[in-house]
Amino acid sequence: MLGLAATAALAAPASNADRTARYFDQIKDQPVPLAIFLRRMPKGGDLHNHLAGAIYAESMIAWAAHDGRCVNLTTMVLSGAPCAEGAVPVASAIKTGTAYHDMVDAFSMRDFVAHSGESGHDHFFATFDKFGEADEGRDAESVAEAANRAAEDNVSYLELMWSPGMVEAAFGAGASPWTDDFDAQYARNAPKMAAIIAKTRAHIDETEAKARQLMACDTPAPRAGCAVTIRYLAQVIRTFPPQMVFAQSQYGYALVSAEPRFVGVNLVAPEDDPITLRDYDKQMRLLGWLGKRYPAVPLTLHAGEVTMGLVPTADLRFHIREAVEVAGARRIGHGVDVKYEADAAGLLREMAARKVMVEINLTSNDVILGVVGADHPFQAYRAAGVPLALSTDDEGVSRIDLTHEFERAVRTYPLSYADLKTLVRNSLDYSFAGGESLWASNAPYRVAAACAGVRLGEPNPPGKCKALLDHSERAKLEWALERDFAAFEASDWPVGREKH
Repeated sequence: MLGLAATAALAAPASNADRTARYFDQIKDQPVPLAIFLRRMPKGGDLHNHLAGAIYAESMIAWAAHDGRCVNLTTMVLSGAPCAEGAVPVASAIKTGTAYHDMVDAFSMRDFVAHSGESGHDHFFATFDKFGEADEGRDAESVAEAANRAAEDNVSYLELMWSPGMVEAAFGAGASPWTDDFDAQYARNAPKMAAIIAKTRAHIDETEAKARQLMACDTPAPRAGCAVTIRYLAQVIRTFPPQMVFAQSQYGYALVSAEPRFVGVNLVAPEDDPITLRDYDKQMRLLGWLGKRYPAVPLTLHAGEVTMGLVPTADLRFHIREAVEVAGARRIGHGVDVKYEADAAGLLREMAARKVMVEINLTSNDVILGVVGADHPFQAYRAAGVPLALSTDDEGVSRIDLTHEFERAVRTYPLSYADLKTLVRNSLDYSFAGGESLWASNAPYRVAAACAGVRLGEPNPPGKCKALLDHSERAKLEWALERDFAAFEASDWPVGREKH
């Protein structure tokens, strides 16, 4: 016979969250219902998203044709007009034969099959040099495309990696010879920073104004992307000589300090590049040094985006650890090679204790590194208590979106609906959006005292809770996410009905 408490528990109606979890368990092995469910599910933020790589090849081709660009149909490299020998106008090339489809394949991972002479890694990184000419002067269109796709995917916040001003910093401030005296290096560059920052801020103003116009944000019929909150990460090209990397990094830290729309710094370009491998320790030290001068500027780093066979084994032993301990990264992008790190178990414990979040890019790690399934450290990070969030990396080049990454995670690993909510909540709680968190703790998630006792997502929260949301962009985003979860979970899920 059941006791009174058990009887009452059985009689009590399931909460919306419980019903949603039961429905998810019912359909998570069914690809079509799962995809529909995950498309609708609120996804919070995409924290690892390169603006140039977020654009689909079809947009690049349309821009190139409209802007009079040229293409070499042998190398598939775009160039400006007038067309050099061996190149033809894109507008005419795409009207006949297979040129259009060949360009899509060259500018993305569509239909790519690794073969002798070109790996997935090589094809992926080569795309940027091929289509790079197309997005010149198209920053606003790029931002609008990224925002609209995010909105359609139920993503409410983007941190886009973008490099306005980095060329000026690298070739202007960073033109002098290298010295290991960081103080001298910094002082030499400092006078040139204000002018670059002023130019960049003006460019951001212009870009965002045009993007809003393209999305009809100030009209009665705005595009969905208008509702997405967009912030930027200053991306430093790590494959330049050290004085240029220092100057870019210095500029990035100064830019984030001066411009609230830029919220953090990152290093980009292949981690296995010979210059990156040669200078990795130096780059981590200079970032750590700059971090002490700018303690309020957050750092996230591509680290561990290498694997056995791609680089010498010695270069698998320390990249993540130095990113965390020397550079002071608050987040890590990829982190694929963690199992090869010296004292990997100790590093995992340290990352969990420091709450260093890992930006997980499952498709990217597959097509670039060939690391999938059980070979990926996704489950090892979870078991160690390291916080994770899913992200897209270069969704245009990979031809994916964030829903695809959630589908891939669910179909590969034993995840519950509660696990998915944690991944989504992490994407905002570990974002670099300004202000305090909505949460007093996030392992497990427990609401801050100011909003304790208030229904999460309540349209008109009272007193202290309202004050928190009014003064914190992060808390406001997190509150909106909880409102979206409540609406999602209130759906009429066909729980217990026959599978189809």
